[in-house]
Amino acid sequence: MMRKPYLNLFISFLFLNHAACHAQPHPELRGSIWTDKDWKRMVYLIQPNHFSEIAADYLGQVIDSSMIDEDGFFAFRHIPVLKEKTLVLFVVQENGARFPNHLMNERPTDANYMPMVLSNQDRITISADITHFQKTFTVNDDSGDNKIMLALRDTNIAAFQKFLNSPVKQDEDSLLLERERAYRNYLTVLMQFVDSTKYLEAALVAIRWISPTGDFERDPEFLIRQCEKWSSLSPQNTFVKELCNAAAKNKLPVLIGDRIPDITLPMANGDTLMLSTQMGSSLTILDIWASWCAPCRKENREVLAPLFTTYKNKGFQIIGYSMDSNDAAWKEGIAKDGVTWPQASHLQGDTSPFLNALRITTIPANFILDHDGKIIAKNLFGEELSAYVREFFQR
Repeated sequence: MMRKPYLNLFISFLFLNHAACHAQPHPELRGSIWTDKDWKRMVYLIQPNHFSEIAADYLGQVIDSSMIDEDGFFAFRHIPVLKEKTLVLFVVQENGARFPNHLMNERPTDANYMPMVLSNQDRITISADITHFQKTFTVNDDSGDNKIMLALRDTNIAAFQKFLNSPVKQDEDSLLLERERAYRNYLTVLMQFVDSTKYLEAALVAIRWISPTGDFERDPEFLIRQCEKWSSLSPQNTFVKELCNAAAKNKLPVLIGDRIPDITLPMANGDTLMLSTQMGSSLTILDIWASWCAPCRKENREVLAPLFTTYKNKGFQIIGYSMDSNDAAWKEGIAKDGVTWPQASHLQGDTSPFLNALRITTIPANFILDHDGKIIAKNLFGEELSAYVREFFQR
């Protein structure tokens, strides 16, 4: 009679011990953050739930947070059990920041967050300086996923410092194109990283860094290439499916390899002609410009005019299409720039049917076409464009 309670206790002990042995582990994250009086003594763990939320300001979900004590120590204690390997962001905030998921993306050297990959078995210790959080972030995890994430961080910062950290000293008309050229060089480094990596989460972060707004007007081929790559490697991944949705061809500008839309164009001389009737027999530049676009005007005078003079008798053609809405301003620009190649415009600004067919909104822009109207290159400017045409006719 007296032994029954002991039996019950023994059974309860076995049950609890069994449950403990079979409970799913949680990630264990702790570390040290050197604090500063201008920053909150808090660190947040943010999880993006959609591709568009990766490295996006104000969009990720807070899944845990921790105070940073006087010695800089913190530990996350309420991380939910993860269903699978999960992309997360460690985030810190300045005093006065209203939201824990505010991300500083303007300069990678000053970014207040660091992306990482977690799984339930992880036991990770990090350290960082709160004032340069991403730049100084270190982790004891030697897994491939987080090694490559740190490599991406280093690549991003190095490319930014090389191409974008110095002021561009040019005249006003050149400034926009010089900035774009520097930015293109920076993006090329990130694109090469994405093309070469086998780690999905790092690739997704890099893709979002390439365009935080999700605008791939200048790089649709890159986005489509990533969809093809990752849908082959990780077809069931939700982020990959959303990436491929963004990469649908009908949402992107016409691509290299596509044939340029052959539509009827109102010409500056009063004619209405099909685009195909104006093309050169060997190479054509379709140039999208406007009279109010300073770099476009400089390109007219210093690049396109010399090219046209040199190669117009060799099967080379330039067709200008203007985003102007004012007829007088358009024709004054043509005259002042010494433009002698065919010019067209619907004079409907950025709502023209031709721009809708090309699915573009940004100028200057150009499409380089072969004799059949197939796009063989695009958005080359300055010496890069001159060299392309020169080499084409030297073949």
